[in-house]
Amino acid sequence: MTTIDAYAGIPELTVSLDGGLLTATLNRPDSLNSLNAAMLRTLADVLTHAADDPAVRVVRLSGAGRGFSSGAGISAEDQSSHRPDTPDEVLAEANRAVRSVVNLPKPVVAVVHGPVAGVGVSLALAADIVLASEKAFFLLAFTKIGLMPDGGASALVAASIGRARAMKMALLAERISAVEAFDSGLISAVYPADELEAEVTAVIGKLASGPAVALRKTKQAINAATLTELDAAIGRESEGQLILLGTDDFREGTKAFQEHRSPTFTDS
Repeated sequence: MTTIDAYAGIPELTVSLDGGLLTATLNRPDSLNSLNAAMLRTLADVLTHAADDPAVRVVRLSGAGRGFSSGAGISAEDQSSHRPDTPDEVLAEANRAVRSVVNLPKPVVAVVHGPVAGVGVSLALAADIVLASEKAFFLLAFTKIGLMPDGGASALVAASIGRARAMKMALLAERISAVEAFDSGLISAVYPADELEAEVTAVIGKLASGPAVALRKTKQAINAATLTELDAAIGRESEGQLILLGTDDFREGTKAFQEHRSPTFTDS
């Protein structure tokens, strides 16, 4: 596979490589960049190739339109496509994508300029540096539709903000503003919306011109010390989520989401 082929991307995930910067953009703005299996698979494939490519020094991960990502696609449009993804397909590809971000031996910068929810939160927090606009917010909305956090969220969130705050965020499905996220240690920095791009450019420039070997070793050491439970968490989440995906509560939660109403759960 040539470098051009490896970074060709797909319409829903645009990819480019320029001057050492590999940019991957979630590109379904009409659905707030809801994630499907093809997007996640392509991202993992791109980062797997980038791991051994000396032309890539830093990765920027962001979303098109008004936000980063609304999470896995469960809208009526997603479910009525020609060949809708099965939930287990999306889950498997999301786990692979998150692992590819964490394991990439190069720094990854997530740029969050608006809403990020569900497994989109996992994808953003897998990055090494998360830079957000003051207009951004973070939401683990899984329990609202009868599911549990996945994509390694149970490890990624708790590693950043601790058990008590992670429990509150996940169990109550509370919306966390970018300022709250920064104050609690969930993200690296928050900026006024009109200053975000300039700050992102400065951070990426510093990383791109930095000592690649030292950056790699630093990333690996910090992840080894703080994400010791990531693989186990992904395993537990996958086991639990696959059970929950077959429940009446999930079907009711999804239907309620599509109908813009509150769900009526029956614990079944």
